Amino acid sequence: MIEASTISAGRVAMTDEAPDVTVVDINLPDGSGLDLTREFVSKNPNARIVVFSMNDTPMLAIQAIECGAKSYVSKNGNPFDLRDAVLTVARGGSWISDELIQEMALIRSRARGTTAMLSDREHVVLRMLARGRSMAEIANDISVSYKTVAADCAMLRTKLNARTSSEMVRIAVELKLV
Repeated sequence: MIEASTISAGRVAMTDEAPDVTVVDINLPDGSGLDLTREFVSKNPNARIVVFSMNDTPMLAIQAIECGAKSYVSKNGNPFDLRDAVLTVARGGSWISDELIQEMALIRSRARGTTAMLSDREHVVLRMLARGRSMAEIANDISVSYKTVAADCAMLRTKLNARTSSEMVRIAVELKLV
């Protein structure tokens, strides 16, 4: 077993030691374990990486898998989860807890359903809000009245079940609508 506590030490260990399975923490002192995972996978698409995190948020699990990790394990879960994940990934499989798989599926399902519910203009308005544009700037940019953009925002808040515009943008980012 080789241990590295920073991204730079992890790079050296991956290059010099070529481990069968690499366990990467998301929070490293010198950067993100997700960025390191993406880097490892870009250099070696067959890299077997288990992301290990204090956070059991399904969005982070989705991001880890999208970065190329074969597993996502929460430090808050069953103590045997990490062992099961490493053994499964070592055999060439993927491993995520059943509970987390369900939560990830619900998020993906919600994103698909929400995307289908939004009009083209609502998508445009949402993307522009996420980029920090004000409603007045959006109205000017897409050549509609301020009232039209305000109505679109009200409808978006309803469709996304958000109380504020910032919550609406946060939900849209989580659902990868923008």
